Amino acid sequence: MEIANRDPQKLAASDLGFALGPRLNAAGRLDDMSVGVALLLCDNIGEARVLANELDALNQTRKEIEQGMQAEALTLCQQLERSADTLPGGLAMYHPQWHQGVVGILASRIKERFHRPVIAFAPTGDGTLKGSGRSIQGLHMRDALERLDTLYPGLILKFGGHAMAAGLSLEEARFEEFQQRFGELVTEWLDPALLQGEVVSDGPLAAAEMSMEVAQMLRDAGPWGQMFPEPLFDGRFRLLQQRLVGERHLKVMVEPVDGGPLLDGIAFNVDTSIWPDNGVREVQLAYKLDINEFRGNRSLQLIIDHLWPN
Repeated sequence: MEIANRDPQKLAASDLGFALGPRLNAAGRLDDMSVGVALLLCDNIGEARVLANELDALNQTRKEIEQGMQAEALTLCQQLERSADTLPGGLAMYHPQWHQGVVGILASRIKERFHRPVIAFAPTGDGTLKGSGRSIQGLHMRDALERLDTLYPGLILKFGGHAMAAGLSLEEARFEEFQQRFGELVTEWLDPALLQGEVVSDGPLAAAEMSMEVAQMLRDAGPWGQMFPEPLFDGRFRLLQQRLVGERHLKVMVEPVDGGPLLDGIAFNVDTSIWPDNGVREVQLAYKLDINEFRGNRSLQLIIDHLWPN
């Protein structure tokens, strides 16, 4: 928590998912998961700081690898669009330089970007590929792989998972065959309307509801998760300020078009070829109401899941 700049007295469920969890997971993704286990079992503060710093460095390396892989994946998507006019319903992607420990995160990012099931593969070094898949509502990922295994025996060496995520392996020489078969199956199974990236919200908030009291009530109602999602609100806002923080996060100041408080907001991992855009004066947001804790100060903040220029 110290290395991640989190106050144990004010810890929220989101801190576990987005600050502490990724650092602990980074060891298993890139190196040796025993580093994370050692930190959790450590009872010496000096040794714990050394281990925490090691995990923090691994997590930073993971981010850098992920950004490079994401750029390569977007290039592959552009090539698919040029060759077929449109993307297939399901994306299977492979690059010989991708890292096994990061393909799951990559699949999740590309799924969010293109609103369709994605499986990303990395080489294992022995002629096989290891893949990690992420799905959308309407397609059970494990059932889809099971169907492919039944229709095309031997195409998949092994697989496992659940509705929204799965892992699998196959021979490198059969990747293109798998890519075609997976795309065909998803197109057959999935309602095309589900590929449009429709965002379902809990509706707009009134100006009086955009308050610290409501944000704290929502925080206290957690933890949120699968089948119990955190409320997502939407609305139109005047875009007063916008700037990048870090490498890919958009920090904004907005005001409801119908009147209300000035609000800070942040959108993570935005497309930097689109944002910031100083020509945009009004936006439609899908957001979560949150509390920002920084240097002992608490302020209202919008966590922006989606933003569209009006």
